Parts: sequence; C-alpha cells; structure tokens
Amino acid sequence: MTPIPVILDCDPGHDDAFNILLAAAHPSVELLAITTVAGNATVEKTALNARRVCTAAGIRGVPVAAGLAGPLHGAGIVARNIHGESGLDGPGFGEPTVPLDPRDAITLLRETLLAHPGPVTLVPTGPLSNIAAFLLAHPGLAAERVDRIVLMGGSTGRGNRTPAAEFNIAADPEAADIVFSSGLDVTMIGLNVSHQVPAAPGVLTRLEALGTPLARLCVELLTYFGTTYREVFGLAAPPLHDPLTVAHLVDPDLVTTVRAPVAVELTGTHTRGATVVDLDGVTGRPANARVGTAVDAPAFWDLIVDAVRVLGERSGRS
Repeated sequence: MTPIPVILDCDPGHDDAFNILLAAAHPSVELLAITTVAGNATVEKTALNARRVCTAAGIRGVPVAAGLAGPLHGAGIVARNIHGESGLDGPGFGEPTVPLDPRDAITLLRETLLAHPGPVTLVPTGPLSNIAAFLLAHPGLAAERVDRIVLMGGSTGRGNRTPAAEFNIAADPEAADIVFSSGLDVTMIGLNVSHQVPAAPGVLTRLEALGTPLARLCVELLTYFGTTYREVFGLAAPPLHDPLTVAHLVDPDLVTTVRAPVAVELTGTHTRGATVVDLDGVTGRPANARVGTAVDAPAFWDLIVDAVRVLGERSGRS
C-alpha cells in the first residue's frame, strides 16, 4: 500500500508528541513536514518541542517550521496548567539537533504541497490558525492539493477549556469556522472520542517494558500529563487526544465516524468556541464533516506502543 502523505500541524504538547512518534513510525504514513502553532505553549516553545521530540526519536529529514504566534483575531491562550511552562514538562530534554526550518509554516505548507506529486492530508492537532491562514492565502492550491483534513478538536458534548468549548477550537474559533466552512473533506475527532483512550497504568507498564531511552521518556511524559489531569480535571488517567488523528488514518476502522453538520459558535456569551454538531439532523443543514463517535481503545494503544518500540529500536541502532 502506498503510504499516506501527511503534514502534521501541531502545538506540542504531550499528546502531540505521541502523534509525531506515530506518524514517523508507521509504514502507512509518509511524514512530509511538521508545522507548529501557538496553543499548548507559545509558538517558539511548540517549535522547540517538536524539534526535541524528533531529536529524541531519531526522526531526521522532516522539516519543522514555526507558524502563527496567536489566533487570527484577539489574544491567544496557552495551557500551562496541563502541559507546564515549557509545553512539554516532565522529561529532561537536551538541546535538539533537529534544526528549525527557516521558512514559516504557511510557506512550508505551500511548498510541500507543490512539491509532492499527489494530494496531501493535513493533520492539525492544535488551534487551527495555521491551517485557516493557509486556506485564506492559497484557496486554489488547497482545493487542488489537499486530500483531506483530519483534526483533533471540538466535541459532540462538553468542552475542556470552557463548559462548552474544547481548547483547540476555543483558542481560535474564527480559524476553526474557516476550516469547517472550507468545503474540503474534514474529519473531526473530538473530546467525546479522546476521553475513551485514557493512558491507564497498564499502558505505562507496557512502555516501561520496552526498555529503551525513548520508551522511558514517553513514560515520563505520560506521568507528568497524568499528574496535571488529576489536579485540574480529577481524572484518574490522562486522555491521549491527538494521536487519534494519525491512528484513524492508518486504520480507518479504529475510529467510528458519522457525517454531520458542524458549526462553530463565534458569538455566544458562554459558548464561544463550541462545536455545534447536529448528529440527529434537526437543523436540516448539509453535512460538512465526518465526526468521530467511538474508538477501539485496545487497538489504539497497540499502535502507540508499537510506534514507541519501532522508533526506540531504530534510534538505538543509529
């Protein structure tokens, strides 16, 4: 099978780190580039964190470029209470050896799409600022060269930044509205799905058993992530949101999706940033997205553990 060409747009972030690992390790994915955006931390920190993850995992030859420093309109937000001051607190990272690409994220997106012989899948797992800016700047190129967008964000139910809004959408609602209104093939995997894959103690045990430096780093990441999720949300184990996107690409049956209309609330006093998902068709609006509803959690964790195994063994041989 020909690998799926993918560009990750992310804001690392503990769960983003695992998505980078899965995209780099799985043979069904051709990771073309990584762009970063302000979200879990500032864009300077998220770009540094992407380079740190690539360095630790031995991921070479994948350009990493920094993108927008904030939302399309208004002030940005970060998630220090969840991801720490660095955006990737927990392990002790050294200086990355993977360089920062001199291009900005929008330029890297454009040039990567133009250079690749076929359509490319965009996988955004942070605020959608970079993706929306790219769509505004290059609508024709997006229509011709973007195969689909598979994003982590939103929810069919309650939020985690506010009672109504999930963090990625709340961080830039206007950008999310542009993406969902783009007419492109959009898949939304939200909190209602990611909360079905908590990193329970058994997951950490499986990773520890791999015995590689990368596996130990992953345990440290999840341990820190679990501590903040217990403190902030009272959850026994942290949900690993972002890797569900790439997991869905490599195994479409892993996440159950339904077609539905999705609207982003832009003006609500208490609901700005909410994804309004019409699962029952009560509005009569046409569907504009596939929406995740359920996940095969054991199969998901098998993919994650195997990705850490593959990259840990590969980096150990290099």
